[in-house]
Amino acid sequence: MSAVHITEGLLNVESIEAPLFYRKSEPASGDVRRSVLLLHGIRFSSKEWLTIGTLETLAKAGCRTVAVDLPGLGGSSSAQAPAAVGELAPAGFLKEVCEVLGLSPVVVVSPSLSGMYSLPFLLQHQALIQAYIPVAPICTEKFTAEQYQSVKTPTLIVYGDQDTQLGEVSLSNLSGLANHKVVVMEGAGHACYLNDPAAWHKALTGFLDTL
Repeated sequence: MSAVHITEGLLNVESIEAPLFYRKSEPASGDVRRSVLLLHGIRFSSKEWLTIGTLETLAKAGCRTVAVDLPGLGGSSSAQAPAAVGELAPAGFLKEVCEVLGLSPVVVVSPSLSGMYSLPFLLQHQALIQAYIPVAPICTEKFTAEQYQSVKTPTLIVYGDQDTQLGEVSLSNLSGLANHKVVVMEGAGHACYLNDPAAWHKALTGFLDTL
């Protein structure tokens, strides 16, 4: 198989004031089965998805994948989070990112901090999301059981069994989603994908194959 081509770039998004840094991978064959958006937690960036091989793994699985650095973090450190626009800002921001990158419908992978963006996006723009993969995200308690039950999007809830705080809280709340499966990564902490990339990639690609 040809080597996977991974590129970097800056994305202009109207809802924030400075360019957004991203990394992108695509199948070497050019035959794209689906689009994936990789988000990240507060101590991380798109670099982790490059380092542990997720960008490469998804490209080999036929995915066009974009890993962004969220506003104020990583290569997007000069960009301010779109909080000043109001409660609709996080959902509108991800919607715009997906539109500019041509990622609709999209599979959203959302660890930790990125829940503040992905959950509003999921609840407000369900039709744009092919599948949702939350990894112990924050902000799950901000939404009602009725809101979760209204979401029909296929969801894979992932967390490490050593993450007794956010992992368990997010599982409890996200279990209200109507169409979900759960993967518990044994011996893994909050950033469980870093603890066992092989198990993470197996769970991730296995779920994508069911879509």
